[in-house]
Amino acid sequence: MRFTSIASGSSGNCTYIGSERTHILIDAGVSKKRIEEGLKELELGLSDLDAIFVTHEHTDHIAALHTILKKYDIPIYATNGTIEGIKFSDKKGEMLDSRFIPVETDKEVSVGDMILNPMRISHDANEPCGYRIFCGDKKIGVATDLGCYTDYTVECLRDCDALLLEANHDIRMLQTGPYPYQLKRRILGDSGHLSNEKSGELLCKLLNDKIKGIFLGHLSKENNLPELAYETVRVEIDMGENPYHSSDFEIMVANRSEISRIIYV
Repeated sequence: MRFTSIASGSSGNCTYIGSERTHILIDAGVSKKRIEEGLKELELGLSDLDAIFVTHEHTDHIAALHTILKKYDIPIYATNGTIEGIKFSDKKGEMLDSRFIPVETDKEVSVGDMILNPMRISHDANEPCGYRIFCGDKKIGVATDLGCYTDYTVECLRDCDALLLEANHDIRMLQTGPYPYQLKRRILGDSGHLSNEKSGELLCKLLNDKIKGIFLGHLSKENNLPELAYETVRVEIDMGENPYHSSDFEIMVANRSEISRIIYV
């Protein structure tokens, strides 16, 4: 499988996962043009996609859906709560019901030679989820917009060959930054976003001998820096109670507005 981030950040998110037979996106939260540019670098186009899986209905995860569905007959998979949220945001009612296929957390869905298993996440959206993607004996995990994590989260993401995990903000930058108090409180809450420290803490519980690469994603433009996210996670791993060192793995910060390096699984 090939695994990469086409874009990742507080302003827009889109992740590509593909085998020789099957090509999917997780979220389409940047412009159609930006997605097409990313797919072109993978020698693909939107017409090659077998499905788009949506994590939740916030704009930075669905921005291009309306434009894509005008031209391409691509099935859109999401939880019922997310589908209702997408329909509510579509003021013109132009996104057709027939395109949406409901999924349930912890119930597998097959697309081509892939199996996807949604997982519950804690975020202030209708019915948000992350995804576990299986192809043969390989497993990829995509989990962003996590206000917190639990033993369930760890169990869901255990034994992955590759991961994209949220490292949204540096707590000190957020606390001293320009955001209003209520927004800071939302981000720091259990239904907000995962900090750099918490991301590193969670990663310590997920590391295993077969991981080919890790993306740190969904970084805040205002409350984080790529170097800070990387260094904080690195220190958490090196100081954590686990048998690994950060240098044992390829850890990358997913690019905000362009395709990241490809992880081959």
